[in-house]
Amino acid sequence: MRLGVNIDHVATLRQARGTAYPSPLEAALAAEDAGADYITLHLREDRRHIQDRDVVEMRRALRTKMNLEAAVTPDMIAFARRVRPHDVCLVPERRAELTTEGGLDVAGALKRVERACRDLGAAGIRVSLFIDADRMQIDAAVRAGAPVVELHTGHYADARGPGSRRRALERIRAAAEYAAGKGLRVNAGHGLNYENVGPIAAIAQIGELNIGHAIVARAVFVGIAQAVREMKALLAGR
Repeated sequence: MRLGVNIDHVATLRQARGTAYPSPLEAALAAEDAGADYITLHLREDRRHIQDRDVVEMRRALRTKMNLEAAVTPDMIAFARRVRPHDVCLVPERRAELTTEGGLDVAGALKRVERACRDLGAAGIRVSLFIDADRMQIDAAVRAGAPVVELHTGHYADARGPGSRRRALERIRAAAEYAAGKGLRVNAGHGLNYENVGPIAAIAQIGELNIGHAIVARAVFVGIAQAVREMKALLAGR
């Protein structure tokens, strides 16, 4: 199980006061040193946290790889093609949301997503689609030409009560099996933390997890390196 550490909320803290610190790049390098398999960051259209310069600086400096989350817009696709991260995860985006609230509707925007997958793939960028654990969206991802899907785990993370949590987990497990059977690489993320990550990490078809807020929050108390090491240990079942 590979861990992508999302460092967006280091930038959130910086932007809150408009200072030059804390540095998302410094956090990313420390996460790599502690065992992060790659670094994830979301360049939002409103630039609420990560800035263009962060992406450019990190692309030069990262020793693992960069997974750039971006909306399916011409500007974002053009930016990604210029910077050339290793991976781009296409996500839905609404200006008013606190965080990404659901999966990308690939089926409802198939031609636009297909074009983005084609343009990014032509630039040598691996494309992932952030989708709900839904067979219709998985089938649409296949038609769009994406090699990877990232299953949205927010409904699982937000579930109240063991029954709701169990049903959400089973839906993710079934979607992971279905997607893998379609030849897709399967990742997952959103809302995962130190308390709930274990059952998701145990799903055999899921190869990578993207986790950010929980790690940055834990880092307030123990530092980024220890926070990453603790999460890596959980993914390893220790």
